[in-house]
Amino acid sequence: MSTRAEREAKGRRGETLAAWYLRLKGWRILARRVKTPRGEIDLIARRGATVAFVEVKWRQRGEELGHAIDPYRLRRVAAAAEAVAHRYAGSATVQQIDVLLLAPRRWPIHMSNVGQF
Repeated sequence: MSTRAEREAKGRRGETLAAWYLRLKGWRILARRVKTPRGEIDLIARRGATVAFVEVKWRQRGEELGHAIDPYRLRRVAAAAEAVAHRYAGSATVQQIDVLLLAPRRWPIHMSNVGQF
């Protein structure tokens, strides 16, 4: 069993990997770990006229990725995104919630536009 600090460190490493992955796909990272009264947004990224509020999930085993995100977590991200969208969206015509699922020795799974707010 890992401690909370270890899980936090793994999560931060996952967010760093996710940020690099998004950069390689043409996204510009606007912010990381944005805290709001409604929850936290792991990454906020922009590509062209699209701003994505990204939830990152890191799992030690790839088999666990299918259970990493659920409607409750998506609602929390959506609520947090709604609270800060005015700061980051600006002239963006599209705002979306994305999920990036990561595990060792697996390609990242980028689920685009999975939630609404």
